[in-house]
Parts: sequence; C-alpha cells; structure tokens
Amino acid sequence: MYTKVVLEESRIPKQWYNIIPDMPGPLAPVINPQTLQPVTPDDMTAIFPMALIEQEMSTQRWIDIPDEVREIYKLWRPSPLYRARRLEQALGTPAKIYYKYEGVSPAGSHKPNTAIPQAYYNKQAGIRRLATETGAGQWGSSLALACSMFGLECTIYMVKVSCTQKPYRKSMMQLWGGQVIPSPSEFTNAGRSILAHDPDNPGSLGIAISEAVEDAASHADTNYALGSVLNHVCLHQTVIGLEAKEQLAIAGDYPDVVIACCGGGSNFAGIAFPFVADRAAGKEVRCLAVEPASCPTLTKGTYAFDYGDTVKMAPIVKMYTLGHDFVPPGIHAGGLRYHGDSALISQLLHAGQIEAKAYKQNSCFEGALLFARSEGIVPAPESSHAVRAAIDEAVLAKEEGKERTILFGLSGHGQLDMVAYDAYLSGNLEDFEYPEEKIREALQRLPKVVL
Repeated sequence: MYTKVVLEESRIPKQWYNIIPDMPGPLAPVINPQTLQPVTPDDMTAIFPMALIEQEMSTQRWIDIPDEVREIYKLWRPSPLYRARRLEQALGTPAKIYYKYEGVSPAGSHKPNTAIPQAYYNKQAGIRRLATETGAGQWGSSLALACSMFGLECTIYMVKVSCTQKPYRKSMMQLWGGQVIPSPSEFTNAGRSILAHDPDNPGSLGIAISEAVEDAASHADTNYALGSVLNHVCLHQTVIGLEAKEQLAIAGDYPDVVIACCGGGSNFAGIAFPFVADRAAGKEVRCLAVEPASCPTLTKGTYAFDYGDTVKMAPIVKMYTLGHDFVPPGIHAGGLRYHGDSALISQLLHAGQIEAKAYKQNSCFEGALLFARSEGIVPAPESSHAVRAAIDEAVLAKEEGKERTILFGLSGHGQLDMVAYDAYLSGNLEDFEYPEEKIREALQRLPKVVL
C-alpha cells in the first residue's frame, strides 16, 4: 500500500537512454537554414559544445552520465513516485493513478535535468556565458541555477507576455544571477525587426529562440542552450522515465498508459521514451502527449520541414508545426506555446507509436483544482494538461468498469502561477479558440526543402 516510492541516491540512473536506435525508421536530416543542405557537426559548433553535438547525433542506446552531473542530481533525484489514492477516491475509479513528481527540484520543475549537464559540458569547453529563451520561466530559472553552479553567466530572453504573467519566475532567474530580457527586445536584430513590424507583439518561444541564437552566434565566448525539442535535451530527461520504471516495479505495477504535457517535448520524452522502448520490444503500453487547444501542434499541425524559430536562424527540422511565425495566444501554460515539436516525438506520432490530445485551459485548471484539493500539490499550468488527461482516463475506466494503471508526469509545481489560478477562480480565465486562419496563413511560409 505505497503512497510514494522513493529510491536511494545510489539508484539515480548512471546512463541516459537514447531512443534513436529504437525509432521507427531513419531520422529525417536536419537542414542548415542558410545552405538548405543537411547540417554537419561543424555547422553547430558556433553555438554548441562538441560533447552536446555528439549526443545530438549519437546512435548509441545508452550514454554515460558524468559523475559531476550525478552529484548535483542528488539535490533532488531520484524524484518521488506517488500513488494518487485520494484522487482515485474522489473520482470513484477502479483505475490506479501514479504520478512522477519533478516539482521537487530547486527550480520547481523537470528542467534542471538537462540544464545541469548543458552547463557542465559548456564549462568543460571553456564557454563563459550561455544565452537562452524561456516561456513560462521554468527553463530560464533552471539554466540560471545551473550556470550559478558552474560559474557561468546567463542571459535569458523571456517571452514578453509570460514576463508579465509570471514576475516571480523572473525574480528567481535574477536571484541565481541570470540577466532577464523581455522578448521581443531591442537587444538583437531579430527583436528589433519584430518590434518594427509589430510594437505590441506579445512574444513567442520562436521569437525568443531567434534572439538567443543570434546572441550566441555573435559572441565567441557565448553558447546557446535550449530547454526542449533537441535530441540531447530529450536524452537528458529520460532519467524521469528510467526512475519511474524502477519505482513501479517496486510497487508491483506497470502502466497501461503514460501521460505527459507536451510543448517542445522534453517533459513528455523524459517520462515516455523509456516506455516507448518497451512498446518497441512488444509491451502493450500507450503513451499520450497532451497539449493546449490554442497551440495544437501535434493534433492539428502539419508534419513538414520548418524552421525552429521565427526569423529563420535555427535549423530546419521535420516536425509537426503550426508555422514558424505563428504566435500562439497568451495562455498561462507559457511553456507549451511553441509552434513545433521535437523531431523524435513528431516521427513517433506520425508512425502511430504515440498518441496526442489537446485541451482548453479552463478544462485543465478544473482538473488542477481537483488534483490540488485531493493530493495537496498545486500543479504548474503546463502540468495541468497531464492531470486533465489522467482524470479523463480514470473516468473512462470507471465508465467501462475496467481496471487501468495510469502514470503521468507532474512536471512542476504551480506555486509561482497564482495569477493564473486567480483568473480561473474568479471566472476570468479565457479559453482561446484554435486560430485556424492564422495557422493556415503561417503554414504557407514553410521552407521548400528538396532532398
């Protein structure tokens, strides 16, 4: 009768799991936006250290975690796996619900799982400063934390609407020594060009990425760090799912469905990829990625080559996309406001190996409220998408009269998101409709890639 399963520090994974050898077919090439030819390692050295470039392109199934990284992981890893018994009781469901809680990290989310190794490898390469973007601020605060641990400077371009909605995330970044710049800004050519066209632009992750990449590429002592999407980021996050498998084995259980919110994809990849590997080996397990209905990349996007950022500086990747210059509505789940998705997750969805679902934000906050009042933890707005989907799976099990084991990733806490919860509790939280016309317009400007 476990309420939570906690592993000893010695059980922190010693290796990350790389899903690339187990993917359904070869990966599409990543395209250089200037030459429109496949990217080479040399193309990436202007913004990434060679260790991360090698991980990005590796076909090894297991990659060793440096001892220095595992030592810092010990501050919060292994993270606990909870059995949500009170939620089960509130729903009256025969389903068993487990959640892997990443809000125990110093930054309050799963993001330090990759921020720490990225800062480590950049420090090893002699880099002085890292530039990055952030939506909700969870990634920005995590990288600021990691840079402070390795003595690096950190510049963070924070999506302007999120900067307004989440002022205390900005404070956290500054507390750990980060310089926070609302994006779009006057600090870069990319930002200035956006503001010249639209002075009131609320910002997007695509725009903030453009600014951070430009910053890194134009300073020899600065590299770029990305909090999601890329292969090496998804790789680092697999500590979540690897631990969860071990914890479920201790509880004598195995999931029928694994659920996580999905913006760029690192959180979903982190918990789901080790189970996708089981699926590839013949196990029956569903993996469900959950996204906002106002930014429905996986559920309504197009599977095509597109730029990773707004002003076409980042590589061109084959992924589900809403168009690189699409600016999503300003929902409170800022970490899910990305026009594209991980190439790995996109290919898995296209091959039918995973599923995707989209929810409006009021429905997600309704689920978050029930979860908070039963389990006691206030979920991040991003995580509330996974909560909503898990509740729906549990209700379906009740309606069908079937037992079901549900595992979901609670990617972070929402204690710095009270503005969003205030809006929901006061009845002022807006459900943005899927902006079909704007997305259709953005998709007209996809790059023409000929292989």
